[in-house]
Amino acid sequence: MYRRGGAGIAAFDRHTQSTQSYSELSSSLTATQVASLQSQLATFRASLSRFASSHRSDIRRDPEFRRAFQQMCAAIGVDPLAGPRKGSWWAELLGLGDWQYELGVQVVGICVSTRERNGGIIEMRELLRLLTKLRGLSGIDGAITEDDVARSIKIMETLGAGYEIFQVGDKKMVRSVFKELDNDQAVVLEIAQSTNGRVDEKGVQSKTGWTVERVRVALDNMVFRDGLCWVDEDEQLGTVYWVPAVMIWYD
Repeated sequence: MYRRGGAGIAAFDRHTQSTQSYSELSSSLTATQVASLQSQLATFRASLSRFASSHRSDIRRDPEFRRAFQQMCAAIGVDPLAGPRKGSWWAELLGLGDWQYELGVQVVGICVSTRERNGGIIEMRELLRLLTKLRGLSGIDGAITEDDVARSIKIMETLGAGYEIFQVGDKKMVRSVFKELDNDQAVVLEIAQSTNGRVDEKGVQSKTGWTVERVRVALDNMVFRDGLCWVDEDEQLGTVYWVPAVMIWYD
């Protein structure tokens, strides 16, 4: 009885020692791996810094190069616009942070200045056209892309400004006001895209199969509640509605 107990205690001691040994070995391996990883990251960061410095002008000037570069950063978990605890060295190295914030300010300026005519919703291609004009750009040199605008709008999320990109049909729209389109409004907006912004009750009804009452409610809400439509009384066609958000402008 005593002998079996002694053997059990000895076995327990050996198990405890083995556990401690494995724990020490695991800690040693973990420390080695961490040190190796830190060394690799330092080497990688230095290489990435050299690449960014060498191609800084291309990153800022060429939209395709910039997009590919930002995608590469995202793939490896590096945010070029991150805060000080997440790698602000990236923004400092490229000057990309200031450039993106500057673009964000210009996006806000355009959205606010056109809000009276479009109700706070602007088509992405129209926003890009106005940005290109504002920045005095031509051709592809220094062109602004949808991806650039999306990144700037993401930065503004922290301001709680309500800016958002959403899809209507095959086109992207930018909303700069705190309101959601209901389903019927989204359908009318998509119809207006194919007619350069011009819709009427009969046209909407023929394409949707809605009742006259439903069409009128949708259009009235877009006019009086949300300011997304203009009303035009045509002698021959009757009441015509214009949706500025999807119209082509030349100013």
